[in-house]
Amino acid sequence: MQTVNKLMMLSVAVSDMNKAKAFYADKLGLKIAFENRIDDNHWWASLSLPEGGNSITLTTAHENMKPGSMKLFFATSDVAAAHKELGAKGVQVGPVKDDLYGPGSGVKWLSLEDPDGGQVLLVQA
Repeated sequence: MQTVNKLMMLSVAVSDMNKAKAFYADKLGLKIAFENRIDDNHWWASLSLPEGGNSITLTTAHENMKPGSMKLFFATSDVAAAHKELGAKGVQVGPVKDDLYGPGSGVKWLSLEDPDGGQVLLVQA
């Protein structure tokens, strides 16, 4: 028996849920699948990619996590087009680079930050 066979969810601590949802849903295009709010300090929003699969849950209930400490990698089919689209939406994006796995790797990527300063990388896959 395989003890672990699938990643279901990743939890990301955020300081301002409205700003975080605007970034991940409106700017990056993730879909809000579920939301539960008890109060501002106990608020969860589960987001998924349009195709489904694993989810990311934004949370203001930080427990042992700190907002801005997560580094997320997302795949895109065209990093240059993503750079242009995000820039048009007002997202501060870094330059497109081609060395994700070191000099000469040829893997194109770009970096941006979520509202808490967490690093988000888009990788051409």
